[in-house]
Amino acid sequence: MNTTSTTQNRKRNRLVIGAVTAVIAAALVAGAGYWWQDHNKLSQASAQDCELAQRIITEAEQISTGPVPDAEKWWKETGDERRAQMKDGYLGAKISQYEGWALATAKKSSETPSAQDVKNLRGKAQGHCADSGVTLSMPPLGS
Repeated sequence: MNTTSTTQNRKRNRLVIGAVTAVIAAALVAGAGYWWQDHNKLSQASAQDCELAQRIITEAEQISTGPVPDAEKWWKETGDERRAQMKDGYLGAKISQYEGWALATAKKSSETPSAQDVKNLRGKAQGHCADSGVTLSMPPLGS
């Protein structure tokens, strides 16, 4: 009996099993990474939702310097429209916050947002429009 041949076969089998195990482990890690990234990704709004968001943002900027009764009426009507038409609720929540800030700014409330607050909100809202081709511009209110 040739023990050298048996030892070489065992070594080769161990190498093959180790290589197969490494490939399976790498595939599992890559799959888990993809799932984790996809799971934690922001919802992606449609182009229509993002265009509606931009229209509301533009109106909010204008209404924030206007008379309070007009701002209150706009806030109610726009909120109803957004809830009825915007399908992405996460984007809708960000836009709702901006709507509220516009009303607070028109009322000259102490709860008006800073320029940094608006910049941070724009970044969060834009994250939902990343795949839509729409770039949201969200200027500071009351200027």
